[in-house]
Amino acid sequence: MSRTASERALIIFFRLTMAWTFLYAASHQVFVTWSVADFLNSTKTFHAFYAPFTSPAIAPFLTFVVGYGHLLIGLSLLLGLAVRLSSIFGILLLLLYWTAHMDFPYISNTNNLLVDEHIVFAGVLVLLIVERAGHIWGLDRWAETQAFVRRQPILKWIVG
Repeated sequence: MSRTASERALIIFFRLTMAWTFLYAASHQVFVTWSVADFLNSTKTFHAFYAPFTSPAIAPFLTFVVGYGHLLIGLSLLLGLAVRLSSIFGILLLLLYWTAHMDFPYISNTNNLLVDEHIVFAGVLVLLIVERAGHIWGLDRWAETQAFVRRQPILKWIVG
C-alpha cells in the first residue's frame, strides 16, 4: 500500500508517542518501588473483580508483569518490532486500566463520562495495527524478510 509522506509521518508520530506513553509508565513501575495492589485497592465500579489481585500471593507477580509489560510494549513500539502483538497487549492493558479507573459512568473524575485517554490510546493502537506501523521506519519490515520468520506462521503474523 502506498502512503503519502504526511501519512507516514503521522503513523510514526502516533507509534512513537504511544511508545513514550508506555515507557514513561514503565519508568514509574520498573525502576522504583511500586505495587499494583495500591492502585487496585482504590477501584470502585469493578472493585470485586480487582480486589483478589491485591492479595500478597498475586500482587508481586502482577506488579512485575504490569511494569515489565509496559516496558516491553514501549520498546516494541519504539523499535517498530512486533507492533501488532504489542499493540494487542497494550489495548488489553488500557481497557483494564479504563475499568479500574471507572466510577460508573465516570472515568477517574466527573470530567470523563465513559471515555477517557485509555479509550483514545486503545484506538490509536488499533490504528497502528491496521496501518502496519512497524513497517514504517521500524524493524517489522526487516523481520518479515528473514527466512526463519517466513517459515513460522506465528512470527509472520506478529510482524505482518
